[in-house]
Amino acid sequence: MSSPTKVTLEPSWVLHRYPYRDSSLLLEVFTREHGRLGLVARGARAAKSRWRGQLQGFTPLLLSWSMRGELGTLTDLEMQGLPGPCGGRQLLSACYLNELIMRLLTRHDPHPALFVAYAEALGSLGVNEEPALRQFEKCLLQELGYGLLLDREADTGRPVAAHSRYEYRLERGPVRCDNDAGSGLVLRGSSLLALANGTLYDPVAGREAKQLMRAALSLYLGSRPLRTREVMRQFATLGVTDGYASQPT
Repeated sequence: MSSPTKVTLEPSWVLHRYPYRDSSLLLEVFTREHGRLGLVARGARAAKSRWRGQLQGFTPLLLSWSMRGELGTLTDLEMQGLPGPCGGRQLLSACYLNELIMRLLTRHDPHPALFVAYAEALGSLGVNEEPALRQFEKCLLQELGYGLLLDREADTGRPVAAHSRYEYRLERGPVRCDNDAGSGLVLRGSSLLALANGTLYDPVAGREAKQLMRAALSLYLGSRPLRTREVMRQFATLGVTDGYASQPT
């Protein structure tokens, strides 16, 4: 039998945690150099556990583990900072990021650039929430090999013109159209360029970029809806205004 692989103090985030057996936790974590992993934190729910209360989501951690097979065993941890979003829309948006990672990343597939993008998105949720979400979504698609063509026309190869309008054809790219003509997703060239450059400050560009990213992600998420979007719709239906936007993330 092969010996287990041991990793020491790897930058990590807890994506999800489940009760496991009598006093343990089963963790889904996102790590910088090893991707998404499943770890068992033995005794973490016990009253006298040294890890009790530390394995929280949206808290930067350094994790150590021993891996043999599909699941690893947590052996040590250090907290690297304070917990992130604690309530309201910020928390729901952070949960949305986690759900995307859980749904679209396979285990043991490293994505260091996405790890950085995740940390940056969490840090921006209280300031530039919508642009932060769009940048993370864009990076996620790029890392999965489904990056969007945003700065050049799909049919001609010419640079996208800010003052033109484009029909975005998924899995192909933008094609210039006259006025509002087009049977699919129509966006301004300026919105495409803003998404490409990470400068989504204009409200119209933000709305159009959101529509594009939602359509692009739906190709790979399948028919099962995201739970965070369903929660947002329920809040909107009930008229809850506690920091929530009227449209789902």
